[in-house]
Amino acid sequence: MEARFPQHTDVLYQKRQREIIASMALSSYSRTFSFLLLFVTYISTAAGGLLGVDYGRDASNIIPPQRVVELLRANGIGAAAIYDDDVGVIQAFRDSGIKLVVSLRNEKLADAARDPNYAGTWVWEHVGKFFPATQIEAIAVGNEVLDKRLDLAQHLLPAMQNVYNAVKNLGYADRIKISSPVAFSAVSVSFPPSQGRFRNDLKNLVRQLLDFLQRTDSYFMVNLYPFITYRDVPNIDLDYFLGQPNYPGVRDTANGRIYKRLLDAQIDATYTAMADLGFGVSDTPTATTVGASLQSGVKRKIAVKETGCPNCSSRSRRRNQVTTAGGMLNTSLAEKGCSLWNAQTYNRNLVERMLSGQTGTPLFPNSDMDVYIFSVFNENLKPGAESEKSFGLFYPDGTKVYDMPSFSAAGGGSWCVANPAVGQQRMQVALEWACGQGGADCGPIQPGAACYEPNTVEAHASYAMNSYYQRRGRGAGTCDFSGVGQVVYQRPRFGNCNFPSSK
Repeated sequence: MEARFPQHTDVLYQKRQREIIASMALSSYSRTFSFLLLFVTYISTAAGGLLGVDYGRDASNIIPPQRVVELLRANGIGAAAIYDDDVGVIQAFRDSGIKLVVSLRNEKLADAARDPNYAGTWVWEHVGKFFPATQIEAIAVGNEVLDKRLDLAQHLLPAMQNVYNAVKNLGYADRIKISSPVAFSAVSVSFPPSQGRFRNDLKNLVRQLLDFLQRTDSYFMVNLYPFITYRDVPNIDLDYFLGQPNYPGVRDTANGRIYKRLLDAQIDATYTAMADLGFGVSDTPTATTVGASLQSGVKRKIAVKETGCPNCSSRSRRRNQVTTAGGMLNTSLAEKGCSLWNAQTYNRNLVERMLSGQTGTPLFPNSDMDVYIFSVFNENLKPGAESEKSFGLFYPDGTKVYDMPSFSAAGGGSWCVANPAVGQQRMQVALEWACGQGGADCGPIQPGAACYEPNTVEAHASYAMNSYYQRRGRGAGTCDFSGVGQVVYQRPRFGNCNFPSSK
């Protein structure tokens, strides 16, 4: 669909403007509006991928949520996922511009499944009261139920349906997605990646989950930890696990594709396991043939929402750590693979890869993905081995465990783009308002100008909305556009158009 440009002298346009202003109520003064997991969803050509973190709080002397939000913003982190439903945490993200995934915990699944009113109350108390000022992207219903809590499996789909219905009743079903994280242990065959299969005892449950996600246009989530594979499986090369750029790679014996990163192999194994259940990937995958429902010209996106490497570094142990010349922790003092150097290297390689736009996999080289790194903090109160407690980028007091590059390619810059999930009509409304009443600079998207191509509503709306956002100083609420806008922390890419990051 081509963009329709506003003709400012047209009487119909003036009428449209009044309708737009009334419906959008867009004012940055009176209203301030301000996701290892794998998501599969439709994406736009404003590719690049979102970088985020997982925010767990099982630590003593941890800084309060408002300071956490400040910490994330200072490091260019534009998305987070929380593991509880503390309303104080959800409130802290209000007007922050940070996208948030909230969770309905396992212990609440049975009640949410049995009682639609319970689910509806939960959704209102943890979503309805805060959205859209808190930019809630998704609700994770339960966590690794098909691995840790099979006793709750009978409640999973009914709970998800009731939560979805409650979100739909609020009018947010097209903006907030419902899913449930699945552990990678559900994939029984992961190599070669092109032959991925789910466990036989879980196939029926996973198929039901995928059917729900397809019906509700939502995402599939799976926890992926290359560290665990490296630790537990013999003869996995360290550089393969860390995603080192110069690693020669591992060959898929079925199709000959080369995998330089273990993470990519796990992603593609998950895709092909989904295909085995009929939520398919074609024999010759391209950007237009990934995922559950194939649509010509529509790309699919992977968002890795929980991945990382433990650092085995608590302050009480640091003085006892012994490193090799390469900076690796002596493995006699920790689990295999758990070290400051490995954690820094794995996460740095992942961040730099994302910032460079290398979001595809060997099976789907043109696909995009979002990445959420686990986790914000070392969490000393978690049970288990040292590795379970030390995935953090920061100590609980907010100081860095090790240096990392900014999650933003612009060192803290941000842009406003249209969310294609809202549909063409709402994007067109936002485009017209921004170019008219909003006072955005829309000259570059006029016919023949530098940013006219690609001539799509999404591209033009994104340019106009970003112009408004930048001219308003990127203030809270200036990228809401009644839910059409979304803040990103990597410069958008639409053809050869250069999106400004300042006035």
